[in-house]
Amino acid sequence: MTHAQMVAHAVDWLRRYRCGVVLSEQACASGEVPDAIGWKGKCHSVVVECKVSRADFLADRCKPFRENSEIALGCERFYLVPAGLIAPQELPPGWGLLECTGRKVETRVKPTRRSLRTPAGLEYEMNLLLASLRRVEIRIEPQTITEFLKWKNRLLEYNGGVYPRELTPVIEEPNPHLD
Repeated sequence: MTHAQMVAHAVDWLRRYRCGVVLSEQACASGEVPDAIGWKGKCHSVVVECKVSRADFLADRCKPFRENSEIALGCERFYLVPAGLIAPQELPPGWGLLECTGRKVETRVKPTRRSLRTPAGLEYEMNLLLASLRRVEIRIEPQTITEFLKWKNRLLEYNGGVYPRELTPVIEEPNPHLD
């Protein structure tokens, strides 16, 4: 299995884990580039690091944000590996373990119940999100993100105050981050 395939499995798993916003391989100011990160309600973040070899897993321990977990991302943190690649006792404290067999991802070790993220980690997550939004804004120019998000309002205005049947009104769109 390739790293790219493993990352795709991580993204799918985060969506099934009820993360409403999921990003993969996006950098933040700490230098951390999580393979996949998702957010659930109340800003609860979940990081999944994908490793396809033991050497890659062992090298991960030497990264600055692994040696200093104060700057690391994620309230919950998981490694996603091919089945049998690492043993549970090799995990850093509080980390969970996901194993991939074919297309199936199973939880082998659940992470700690308490949040691993610190205030510094939250700031780095905000940096990652803001940098990602800026990348989106650059790609949708000449519109701004705000204009892009208001397209349904413009459509409603154009249609004389009536949404097309196929569209969900903005107020009815499911968004757990606004609850």
